[in-house]
Amino acid sequence: MEHHIKYDLYRYKGESSIRKGFKSEGFKFTYYFRKAASKKRFSISGIYYRYVLKKLRYKYGIQIPIKTKIGHGLYLGHFGMIVINEKAVIGNNCNLSHSITIGQTNRGKRKGSPIIGNEVWIGTGTVIAGNIKIGNNVLIAPNSFVNSDVPENSLVIGNPAQIIAKENPTEDYINYILKG
Repeated sequence: MEHHIKYDLYRYKGESSIRKGFKSEGFKFTYYFRKAASKKRFSISGIYYRYVLKKLRYKYGIQIPIKTKIGHGLYLGHFGMIVINEKAVIGNNCNLSHSITIGQTNRGKRKGSPIIGNEVWIGTGTVIAGNIKIGNNVLIAPNSFVNSDVPENSLVIGNPAQIIAKENPTEDYINYILKG
């Protein structure tokens, strides 16, 4: 788990000091999310981290269940109304903007939750729903509605989503990636 925290921290301007990282609400939330997920529920440290995380959820308006699978290098650029279903899977080095929903569909051929690849940038106001796969290196423009598979190296824009093949769509959007 410390590995994930190190990668998460670096995403915030190449930071390596947790003390300085706590100046960012996004990293602070991510830190307590990772710690709470790594501790046994009824251990003293587990109770403590879950308590702090619950307070931060209300303060920052972020709803990410502890069971949600999220790779290292998570970047929360702004706080405020981020809602993610616990069955969603998010890859490494992903950016989540405010006012987004990553949720499940309860019926139909896309019943289930999304699987999001590595180095995906998700813009403000985006909704991603259903049992879909979003490939690596994808930029999802603000206010998009995505309910179909998205191939790697794509730009997604609009409602309904239009998918445009693009070389390096996340260049200069996903920064400070710790290698190794």
